[in-house]
Amino acid sequence: MERLQKVISNSGYCSRRKAEELIKNGKVRVNDVIVTEMGHKVSGNDKILIDGKMLSYDEKEYYLLYKPRGIITSTKDEKNRKTVVDLIKTDKRIYPVGRLDYDTSGIIILTNDGKLTNLLIHPRNEIDKVYIAKIKGILTKEEIFKLTNGVIIDGVKTSKSKVKLKKIDKKNLTSIVEITIHEGRNHQVKKMFEAVNHEVVKLKREKFDFLDLTGLKSGEYRKLNTKEVKKLYNSVNKISSN
Repeated sequence: MERLQKVISNSGYCSRRKAEELIKNGKVRVNDVIVTEMGHKVSGNDKILIDGKMLSYDEKEYYLLYKPRGIITSTKDEKNRKTVVDLIKTDKRIYPVGRLDYDTSGIIILTNDGKLTNLLIHPRNEIDKVYIAKIKGILTKEEIFKLTNGVIIDGVKTSKSKVKLKKIDKKNLTSIVEITIHEGRNHQVKKMFEAVNHEVVKLKREKFDFLDLTGLKSGEYRKLNTKEVKKLYNSVNKISSN
């Protein structure tokens, strides 16, 4: 027996958060009975309908996208702006793993594998993500020390990170900084630099765990192979066992 929202997300229909919204809004029936309880558990023999349609299990697909700036990290947008899903040609219901801001570019995974998605975004399983930030001002050693050891954003201290000053432009008073974090808080990198009085001008995520953007241009994508998918699962399992 598993929780209904987990079964829906694992089927590839949508993310677990979206599944919870569907249940809350009375869109899900189990054996012809509307279920709105989040803890409701189902078995493999139960008949699940969403908006009157039987839940089916799609073949799993995994994509690595080089997200351009100006693209929404969502399955759809109320303002009809282009989303990351619009960039990938597939008839499967895929969705992004985590988020990248509208004005942030870089690597993002899209899939219909709810189990892997939930493992990758779960707080205790956060894996390393490497960003390159162009910031206003010259980053000092003291500020690097603060960022490395954690700064307060939204009232909570961030976990330790890795920070490398890659380049400084004394004429234009800007710095290029590589920062590696393993959390996924809202606008985290931007807020971390704000905490040491630097504004992020441009931000790109270059790596997600072992995956990078090699061979891809902005807006391009490729399928992850079986070996890469297994390695992602193994990465999460190693972190969970520590």
